[in-house]
Amino acid sequence: MHSEDRSDDDIPGDDPCYQHLIIAGHAIDPATARDVSRFRKAERARLYALRNAGTAEDRAQLSDAIATELDRELTDLAGRIIAAYWPIRSEPDLRDWMTRAHEARARIVLPVVVEKNAPLIFRTWAPRCAMERGIWNIPVPSDGAEATPDIVISPLLGVDEAGYRLGNGGGYYDRTLAAMETPPLIVGIGAPDCRIKTIYPMPWDVPMTMTVLGDGNTQHYPASA
Repeated sequence: MHSEDRSDDDIPGDDPCYQHLIIAGHAIDPATARDVSRFRKAERARLYALRNAGTAEDRAQLSDAIATELDRELTDLAGRIIAAYWPIRSEPDLRDWMTRAHEARARIVLPVVVEKNAPLIFRTWAPRCAMERGIWNIPVPSDGAEATPDIVISPLLGVDEAGYRLGNGGGYYDRTLAAMETPPLIVGIGAPDCRIKTIYPMPWDVPMTMTVLGDGNTQHYPASA
């Protein structure tokens, strides 16, 4: 669910074992895994080109529309631990919203990759806090205390009709969410044209609880609640 998914590897697993790949404890047909990975890679390229085609003004308006809708959907923020993200590659920019949530006494945390193919950790962020370059040169809090979020806000390249997210392919968020004892509220945000019919979800994919898109459309997914 975040910009730290930076590779194009949709198979976050081990070496093939007989006729199957054993991935995160699931036996997966290797031909199916390969076909799904190729489909997702092509969809990422298409959707990224669409997202990147807009102007800076278009992206600012989209970010403002998403922030307005988040204000409607996420109320009583005091005491909540909210995982957001630092925007890169034309992702919606919620840094102003993060500041407002911080001022409303929410605790904002940002994801940090500490080990390849391992769950993320989340460090506390505040306006003007010390930042450093993390993996893929994405800024992360340099010394913020770790915390487990109860709300996770994640940028979408794509989202399908069942609420499954197409991210950048590293699988870090799915790994992280699967490892959490208490499932958080998962909010995907993105452009209106990020909707697709299906991502062909695999057993390790984790659906969104809700999505908020730049046209003001919010959708909840009861199956994932």
